[in-house]
Amino acid sequence: MMENKLRILLGAVIFLSGVSLLPTRVSAHCDGIDGPVVTAAKKALEKRDVNYVLIWVQKKDEADIKKAFEKALSVRNLNSDAKEMADHYFFETLVRIHRAGEGAPFTGLKPAGRDLGPAIPAADKAIESGKLEAVKTLLINSVQSGLEERFKDVSAKKNYQADNVGAGREYVEAYVKFIHYVEGVYQMANHGPAGHHDEDGSAAGHNDDH
Repeated sequence: MMENKLRILLGAVIFLSGVSLLPTRVSAHCDGIDGPVVTAAKKALEKRDVNYVLIWVQKKDEADIKKAFEKALSVRNLNSDAKEMADHYFFETLVRIHRAGEGAPFTGLKPAGRDLGPAIPAADKAIESGKLEAVKTLLINSVQSGLEERFKDVSAKKNYQADNVGAGREYVEAYVKFIHYVEGVYQMANHGPAGHHDEDGSAAGHNDDH
């Protein structure tokens, strides 16, 4: 019963946070040629409707996106080379402004087909299918594994001899990792992940100590 409660709690905490405690590849997802931002841009150009991409930028940036969109439309009909250049220009402009709105740098468009790890594809598939079980299981198992690994490490090192400073430092290192892992999950669940926006469009804050 306790283990089931722990699994449910961990799953809820991480799922509500929207991110993992491990290094994420969300920036590469948003920056990718096959990512959701560029996919929206392709649809906007095809439909000649800028509204498909305005959702990916803040309200204050709408004018810049509309200007870039109109410029791309006016050029892409000249010939195939012009179309390719105009589309790429619009993709880069949109992704750059989207990333700036998150307080993140733009380092260029990423190629399609790169390795995003298991989490992002699972999340996208869940949205597409309307079925959450696979991604929920992935997150619960991942967090439980991370928690147990850190707890096992700190538990194995806590009974060090007082005159063994090296062993004591190893314990402290394991202790800090375990505490930060637990607190990091809690903080994200209650305050949200960094790099996303509140309803007013401002970037959510985060604790740089974790």
